[in-house]
Amino acid sequence: MSFEIHRGTNISHWLSQSSARGEQRALLFTAGDVERIAGWGFDHIRLPVDEEQLWRQDGTMEPEACDLLTAAVGWCERSGLRVVVDLHTLRSHHFNAEGVPALFADSAERDRLAGLWADLSALLGRHSTDLVGYELLNEPIAPDADAWNRTWRAPFGVIRAREPERTVVLGSNHFNQYQTWPEQEVPADEHLILTFHYYNPMFITHYTAKWWREGGSYAGPIRYPGRPIPDSQHIAIERLKDAGMEAENRDFSRDVMKADMAVPVGIARETGHQLYCGEFGCYEQTPPDIREAWYRDAATTLRELGIAWANWDYKGSFGLVDSAGNETGVRSWIMG
Repeated sequence: MSFEIHRGTNISHWLSQSSARGEQRALLFTAGDVERIAGWGFDHIRLPVDEEQLWRQDGTMEPEACDLLTAAVGWCERSGLRVVVDLHTLRSHHFNAEGVPALFADSAERDRLAGLWADLSALLGRHSTDLVGYELLNEPIAPDADAWNRTWRAPFGVIRAREPERTVVLGSNHFNQYQTWPEQEVPADEHLILTFHYYNPMFITHYTAKWWREGGSYAGPIRYPGRPIPDSQHIAIERLKDAGMEAENRDFSRDVMKADMAVPVGIARETGHQLYCGEFGCYEQTPPDIREAWYRDAATTLRELGIAWANWDYKGSFGLVDSAGNETGVRSWIMG
């Protein structure tokens, strides 16, 4: 059976990147949210899960979190949504880590990643292959493409030994960026989706975002389309040059988006796989008119190129809804 996805949203900060537990965690995302997402015309969710939520330090699975995960899959099945289960962060790998993550420095960590996927396969493998897909790892930050290509083969092999027809989602190195796809190995496997993430230009999509170490401190004027930091900001532009970040301030437009995305599009067409933009979004602190223009251009480009997508995120600082569940306007900008 075919795992077919087109339009989705990320369920962030529930089973990933959250300290909430017990009733507080259970109330953050419910069957009602799934019904709402389905009613809006989405066909899937991307569901990030973290090792520290689903597994105890001793390697055993945490029953409460596993129950929430399996419940969410059930809610989606009843509402006609598919689910991409995304292993988002590990104890040995975080996309915002400094230095080389342990995952790429220790072969035992690679084997442990494969073991995590064996556990997830045991937990979720009973679900039909047209309902659930597995994303091996979110935004790998290996020191080079070879290190990532060595690493993903271990969990991929474990999944294939257990579930030969399960759809697996594979991304490229260095935050799943479009630029790294030419160095990505793609197995000859028909049950495979290729994924990339798109947040360019970062000075627009991550304006004043504190977790973006390289550029989040800039709080001056920005614009889109055009060069995000205008020429009048001489000091900021000189600092970009000093930091080797001039490319982040290139002239930007929908044509540039299309040219960027053409890189993974070409590879997906060559290999015969579906292409998926598993994350794209713009931070709530970006000025509203610029934010809307960026969202509309990104969504239009994805549609024109026939790329499936999931916006980041459903409820959060990029979200379709705010923390109180009120719509933000993002849905109208991306749904076309």
